[in-house]
Amino acid sequence: MSKTYRLVTIAQEAIEKEGRFETDIIDLSRLASEYGRVIYPCKACVSTAEPLCHWPCSCYPNHALGQTGDWMNELYPKWVAAHGIMIVTPVNWYQAPSSLKLMIDRLVCADGGNPDPTSTSGKNAKKAKELELKGWPYPRHLAGRVFSVVAHGDASGVENLRRILTDWLEDMGMIPAGHLSHIDRFIGYYEPYATSHDDLDKDEDVQEDVRNAARALMQAVRQRRSGTLEPPDRDLKEPKPK
Repeated sequence: MSKTYRLVTIAQEAIEKEGRFETDIIDLSRLASEYGRVIYPCKACVSTAEPLCHWPCSCYPNHALGQTGDWMNELYPKWVAAHGIMIVTPVNWYQAPSSLKLMIDRLVCADGGNPDPTSTSGKNAKKAKELELKGWPYPRHLAGRVFSVVAHGDASGVENLRRILTDWLEDMGMIPAGHLSHIDRFIGYYEPYATSHDDLDKDEDVQEDVRNAARALMQAVRQRRSGTLEPPDRDLKEPKPK
């Protein structure tokens, strides 16, 4: 069992204690533990033209290359259905773990992606470029959802990762649930890995920080549902969308 899994469990228990929310956990560690579980890499269609990147991603399955069973086909609907998103993650070499990064890259289509693949006749780059140059509306398909982030580590890099994830989610038009909702913490700072779970057991403050991140998310979801939480910049238009 990982420390991340334990922190997720702590957050889930805090949410379920409230009694008015449902949780759906995406356990990305399954990519390493389950045979055939796979998220294929992003092909960066958006770098050719924004409309070439379809929402949701249409790059897989690719039967010619044997690329089938892409897990993202199940994950896109989960992101769409969620009113609030909470990401709990360790830091790996100053970065997001590779499993999380795979999902992040494949969510590029949520930020300006084309919901109508017929408009580009599939992957016709010429048509996609023509559409973009006419003036692409840049739809943000996950905008308005609220989020919290918990990044943890044992030596370094947690603050960088928390900022990366927070910037990414805000860039998609999602709303942070307050300063208690996005945290970076060390568990067993420079202590042996062999006793890291003992360190988590002892650090009740970190456990409560995670509960608060979940509680802040719940409060933000309630406010968003009631219409009392609105992004201050909601009526503004970017002069140069990406």
